Amino acid sequence: MELDRLSIGVFNVRGTFVAVLNVCPHELAPVCLGPVRGTTLASLPGEYCWGREGEILACPWHGWEFDLLTGKALVDPRKHLRRYQVRVREDTVYITIPQGQ
Repeated sequence: MELDRLSIGVFNVRGTFVAVLNVCPHELAPVCLGPVRGTTLASLPGEYCWGREGEILACPWHGWEFDLLTGKALVDPRKHLRRYQVRVREDTVYITIPQGQ
């Protein structure tokens, strides 16, 4: 969706609505065009466990993965998606955009 000339993606993560700026902090890709999926979890050597289905947004350009619930990149938590406050009232989603953005 476009709000105040910003491209913002809104995701429903198991009942929690999350709004993020559609810009990957890695290379400025339109991150919201990437798939929402899970990721591999910490596991024993040679064992691959999949989890967190529906919580991870993967950038369509280079595959960087972001936790939609925190906005942090899984590979480097210093990098993060810009998130916006979301409220849901009577089936309407409201997003707060700070002034100056």
